[in-house]
Amino acid sequence: MHDWNWKTIIEPFKIKCVEPLGFTDRPERECVLRDAGFNLFNVPADKILIDLLTDSGTSAMSGEQWGGIMRGDESYAGARSFYAFERAVRELTGLREVIPVHQGRAAERILFSILGGPGKTVIANTHFDTTRANVEVSGAEAVDLPAAGALRFDKPGPFKGDIDTAALEAKIREKGRENVPLVVMTVTNNSLGGQPVSMRNLRETAEICRFHKIPLFLDCARFAENAYFIKLREPGYAGRSVREIAREMFSYVDGCMMSAKKDAFVNIGGFFAVNDKALARRAREILIIGEGFSTYGGLAGRDLEAMAIGLGEILEEEYLQYRIRSIEYLGEGLRRHGVPIVEPPGGHGVYVDAKRFLDHIAPERYPGQALVCELYLTGGIRSCEIGSLMFGRRGKDGAFEPAPMELVRLAVPRRVYTQSHIDFVVEVFGDIASRAKSLKGMRLLEASEVLSHFTARLAPEA
Repeated sequence: MHDWNWKTIIEPFKIKCVEPLGFTDRPERECVLRDAGFNLFNVPADKILIDLLTDSGTSAMSGEQWGGIMRGDESYAGARSFYAFERAVRELTGLREVIPVHQGRAAERILFSILGGPGKTVIANTHFDTTRANVEVSGAEAVDLPAAGALRFDKPGPFKGDIDTAALEAKIREKGRENVPLVVMTVTNNSLGGQPVSMRNLRETAEICRFHKIPLFLDCARFAENAYFIKLREPGYAGRSVREIAREMFSYVDGCMMSAKKDAFVNIGGFFAVNDKALARRAREILIIGEGFSTYGGLAGRDLEAMAIGLGEILEEEYLQYRIRSIEYLGEGLRRHGVPIVEPPGGHGVYVDAKRFLDHIAPERYPGQALVCELYLTGGIRSCEIGSLMFGRRGKDGAFEPAPMELVRLAVPRRVYTQSHIDFVVEVFGDIASRAKSLKGMRLLEASEVLSHFTARLAPEA
């Protein structure tokens, strides 16, 4: 890791390929947003200037990865590319049974169709949207047990992604260990601001799970960013490499699932890995029915090559130093304009606390989505609501139950945007902050029962 002490953040890479941005004017954006039902998922990408909707599958691949794509072996079974991928995952995780899938939610669907079901309870530090959906579609209950203080978004803490271990112990005893098929630790904790999980918390969680004979799984989409936070913040880890820290993280779990579209830089791909041969056999049976043969899992050989290379590149500490510092830079810019954010900034993005920023808009009027729409109208910026549109629901009595948070996630794609792009985002927020009280809420017109935020249509309040 370099000893760079200058104020300017220098990207640890050069740019050799570019694509144009989608410049539009406000009247055009007004028409586009209205046609999209005020849902940014429905907006064509060429109408977006800065796309912070997600960091999933939106990264720029390296020259080495593109070279790997050209070397991809497209054999249906036993392709050379699969063995390169399998070796990379085994070396990283220490887990022996490696199953490729087309993305993380495919691994979730397979895992919870086996271990979930009615009467079961899956416990996590915090489930993300697709994870929760796959748990609940199986008939199981998804329970979040974030650490104390995790929802105090204005109060910084080094490891606000932790699980509450006392609450975990109590919940297992309440439900009965036979009804808790697994515990999931998401690293970093996406739903609560991209906050990291400490090694101590992961170790203590593993001890609880071992005592109760409950498997512990890592949702490791952003494992390297989490490992780097451990290096920066947890006593005893400053002198260890990120690879060593990651290997220790994986040593405490019985399995993992990964959307490689995050910390492996690829545009598609993921995996499911365990040591339990019986579980792996059942998973491969489901994989073959719905995804593809067990050595390609719905992917091309070139995708497997790119994943194998990306899993090595993500552990380069010059890159991780740049990545975490660039996210901090965005957070600093928003603070200057009085925009409240989840403190401290996370690993893959900055989360704006729309509940505080737009405190005049009630949760049932979706303050996060109101801000998402205004960001697009003002500057052509696409972002993602993580609040009552994503996680709110109607109770049995029909009453609206808001989400515990109303956040807007600014997820920054890896190796894509430069400092000037981020400066522009900050400038747009400054303009919105000057008139925040004039923003109005949203009305929900239609939504599906599952993962409604992807397809919902809304309208602004009059």
